[in-house]
Amino acid sequence: MILTAMLFYPGGEHLTSWRLPGGRPDDYLTHGYYEDFARTAERGGFTALFYADELYVWDRFPSGVEHVANVRPEPFGLLGALTRSTERIGLVATVSTTWNQPFHTARQVGSLDFLSSGRAGWNLVTSASDEEARNFGLDVNLDHAARYRRAGEYVEVVQGLWDSWDDDAIRPDVTSGRYADPAGMHVLDHEGEFFRVRGPLNLPRPPQGHPVLFQAGSSEDGRRLAGKHAEAVFVPGSAPLEGARRLADDYKRRAADNGRDPTHLKVLPALSPVLGETPERALERVDEIEALTPDRLSLDWLSHHLGVDLSGHPLDERFEFDFSGGSNQVQTVFEGVRKLMERQSDPERFTLRDLYRTMLRRRFLPGTPEQVADWMVERFENGAADGFTLAFSSVPAGLEEFVEQVVPLLVRRGALPPELPAATLRENMGLPVPPSRYA
Repeated sequence: MILTAMLFYPGGEHLTSWRLPGGRPDDYLTHGYYEDFARTAERGGFTALFYADELYVWDRFPSGVEHVANVRPEPFGLLGALTRSTERIGLVATVSTTWNQPFHTARQVGSLDFLSSGRAGWNLVTSASDEEARNFGLDVNLDHAARYRRAGEYVEVVQGLWDSWDDDAIRPDVTSGRYADPAGMHVLDHEGEFFRVRGPLNLPRPPQGHPVLFQAGSSEDGRRLAGKHAEAVFVPGSAPLEGARRLADDYKRRAADNGRDPTHLKVLPALSPVLGETPERALERVDEIEALTPDRLSLDWLSHHLGVDLSGHPLDERFEFDFSGGSNQVQTVFEGVRKLMERQSDPERFTLRDLYRTMLRRRFLPGTPEQVADWMVERFENGAADGFTLAFSSVPAGLEEFVEQVVPLLVRRGALPPELPAATLRENMGLPVPPSRYA
């Protein structure tokens, strides 16, 4: 079972997780805070630490500035520092293919792979918010389909740059003065719809050949890209078992349709456990999360994802919404809201307050450690997941509780090894080293 420990908001999975007991909001810009997180995850047998990232402050609504921890250290500086604090856990950083250039990414991720001795991965995102566009010279984001076409080309360029040098091309010989064999260097000379990149990269081929490519997104464009390129996909985790299995099968089929071994695309559903000594206590802890989230903030979060300002709509009256216009933002959230409203047995009584409470609560899996372990093993053994992307309701407490209370149960059930068995991220994920395109 592959486990990744995700940090999106530095204090935990929810907008106001930083307020929960045991949080350390004054430490979000200290090395020690992230070092403790990484070491705890590694001790718990996590395959990778996944550091999510966005390139903006969420200031579309005043509540986002007032109530949300809008701070994120730059990923590669942070993960580079964590290479000295960890030994086996993978280090995965988010890279926006919309607001970065392939040469920089190839160099950054390749360097991290060398510094970590083969533990680097990159999480491809296409970026969904207009706030990010305004930080890079545009008023609105690129069209959803264009973002994914750009992402596909981006991957091809990055991986082509990683293949710039044959494995034996750089052989420093002090006596002869010969550093490298020119015949082992390859110039990419890429020209496409979005990029023109000559190359070569000024790094040897990374220890893993290609650092592991992660991707999030369940839209049609996202699934198509994953089937062609991704080696691990983060998917929604709240679906019933049979629906989760169909989603996993869809990704595997798309990989096979692209001539790939479907076992080399790992499906990692999202999981945000909230633990309690009893089921009732776990539910009480979800109540505590909700109680710390102002109504206005929840309303503005929905407004952001639906693309309209809902502040004028009464919270406790029937809520209707026209979904025909679609969304140019995170389509998984947009579609999740649409499907939720379609499934209401009594839509006449479904209010805006009901909607945002349901959307908040469906993100969490409350239960005892035994219940959470059972849920994970059932999905793992029934083909619905190759592992899980764990985003904890609170950090560091949620991770520490999971490592102390759930991990031993998974080890006892044979779903998780007692410690990471191998030195590289690829080995720990059961992925082969890809051959160079010039081999």
